[in-house]
Amino acid sequence: MTETEQATRSRTFSWADPAETAARVGRSSGLEMLQAMRDGELPAPPILHLVGGTEIEVEEGKVTVLMPVAEFHYNPLGTVHGGVIATLLDTAAGCTVHSTLPAGVGYTSLDLMTRFIKPVTIDSGLLRCEGGIISRGRRTAVAEAHLYDERGKLLAHATSNCLLFELPHA
Repeated sequence: MTETEQATRSRTFSWADPAETAARVGRSSGLEMLQAMRDGELPAPPILHLVGGTEIEVEEGKVTVLMPVAEFHYNPLGTVHGGVIATLLDTAAGCTVHSTLPAGVGYTSLDLMTRFIKPVTIDSGLLRCEGGIISRGRRTAVAEAHLYDERGKLLAHATSNCLLFELPHA
């Protein structure tokens, strides 16, 4: 056996059919839907399982996502891949917008402006990504997200513009 084969690790995870949750979008407010996910009444989206997110905290206009750093987040440089960090920032910002929407209204991200401040490693511990609303109108919303390590040090931040629209099936 080669050294690489001996060092190989594996990871498995499971998720619920996302179509079932998607079919419910727009039938309740965004806040109610996110609270149902937090409380286990609706399954978390597969992306949260993929990146290893463990918990969400939800209130209107504010969503926090928690994720412990793991080896499978690493890039070849020995730090967490920027795509994982951007995914956390996008999730917190987008869900924050979702938390403000009434039944029958959906959203999609138009952009995500991301700034990486410090390298993220296993030593960063439990990551806390906090999203908040900057502004929300009838057609667009702007949210921000800040990513902190378990000691409260800022690691990255982002701003997201989202398009709001009526859902056809709501």
